[in-house]
Amino acid sequence: MKNFSTWLLVCFMVMYWVFRIMVALMAQMRQDFIVQPLNITIEIILLFVVLVCLVLIVKRKMVGALIYLISYVMYFGSDVTTKITTLIEDPSQLGLNDYTALIISLIGIILPLAVILDLLADKNRKAHPTDKKTDWFYKNEEYDRKLDDRADKNNYRTL
Repeated sequence: MKNFSTWLLVCFMVMYWVFRIMVALMAQMRQDFIVQPLNITIEIILLFVVLVCLVLIVKRKMVGALIYLISYVMYFGSDVTTKITTLIEDPSQLGLNDYTALIISLIGIILPLAVILDLLADKNRKAHPTDKKTDWFYKNEEYDRKLDDRADKNNYRTL
């Protein structure tokens, strides 16, 4: 994890994971919180799946990002689609809690997409690495031309 974008995404993942833990905990204690989980059993299972995916993503494994994306899209996707269709058809049916849940569900879908895009961009960087310490020498044709010109002008006499 050399990139700043990767560090930021992992930090956001951990913050969102802790937030989902708080949502599940408050639902288990039957207290009001910002949002309610869609299904408490799946929410708890998803927390453990995301913990494993978090470790895989830190190790730069694409499998972890794919599992993370699929699990969150399956969990939050139905909620997002129902709330967006309700918003399009009759916005007066949605309250403040529904809008808050919609935004948090959208974050739950956008975050895995950003992780996938970051890993795909990193795969390209690993395939074509650049090193500023050595590229000036090995990939510099102008330096090679100077050496060739200098080599042609050296006329040493032998005794």
